[in-house]
Amino acid sequence: MKVEAKGRFEDRFVQVDGVGVHYQRAGSGRPLVLIHGLVGSARNWRQNIASLSKHASVYAIDLVNMGESDRVHGLDAGLEATADFLVRWMEAVGLDEVDVAAHSHGGAIAMMLAARHPKRVGKLILFAPANPFCDLGRQLISIYSTRPGQWLASLIPVLPTFVKATMHSRMYGDPARATAEALEGYTHGLSIPGSVEHVLQIVRRWYDDMALLRSSGLPKLAHKPVLLIWGDRDRAVSLTSARELQKLLSRSQLQVLPGVGHIAFEEMPDVCNEAIRLWLSSEDTAETAPSFAMHYPSEPLRQLERAV
Repeated sequence: MKVEAKGRFEDRFVQVDGVGVHYQRAGSGRPLVLIHGLVGSARNWRQNIASLSKHASVYAIDLVNMGESDRVHGLDAGLEATADFLVRWMEAVGLDEVDVAAHSHGGAIAMMLAARHPKRVGKLILFAPANPFCDLGRQLISIYSTRPGQWLASLIPVLPTFVKATMHSRMYGDPARATAEALEGYTHGLSIPGSVEHVLQIVRRWYDDMALLRSSGLPKLAHKPVLLIWGDRDRAVSLTSARELQKLLSRSQLQVLPGVGHIAFEEMPDVCNEAIRLWLSSEDTAETAPSFAMHYPSEPLRQLERAV
């Protein structure tokens, strides 16, 4: 295992199945694993790690083929395979049971991880997790599943910075909150050969994985404590899909951040850090919810989605 200290956290590398996996480590206490989204990295949690590490042992992972982890051609990028790989990574770094905070596609991975390995996962905090009840990305998935779409995707790493910055800012409720440092967390590893191909493999099997999550994943999470956090201006994963998730997750709480987009933990880090702390420290998570957010019934949820 290779360890390099950087400020308040350590950069670490560990071999799992012969593959180098990078993660950031900080703090002490019960383990909390942070899982990034589709094109993200451990860097996405830069505004969260220091705060969360005051109350937990934080592990922010770069999933294989992303960030600073190794690229593996032909890697199975499916939810089940990724969840099982995460368990082997946990074994490699000495983790038995963990809590998990995850974002977007990482949220889908986290749900599959908890479903397949329930004794390994305690509480979940999911930021707008990808789920079977959202159709917002259908058009983009269709485009990137074609050869012309795959060619366009291959150009993303070499696009001018201002173009990538514009695309990134659309993930925020207030584009002014998007920073160059935040953008770097989503783009710094994309230029490494194998990164875009990995993302496209995930896209190609998207509907199969979402169907699998619905049929064999979500039913096993009915009694798992889950905090769902959504921005009411999320353009990537629909807010209405959160209500469908809640129907299956009987011990879940939905918290909605007004004026916030898809990357709530970056757009409003202090608020989200406190929400995570409260959720993890609460003994009765089925009834206790962080006090920062607004609760919306189903009809206002639909009205908000139409408005954004």
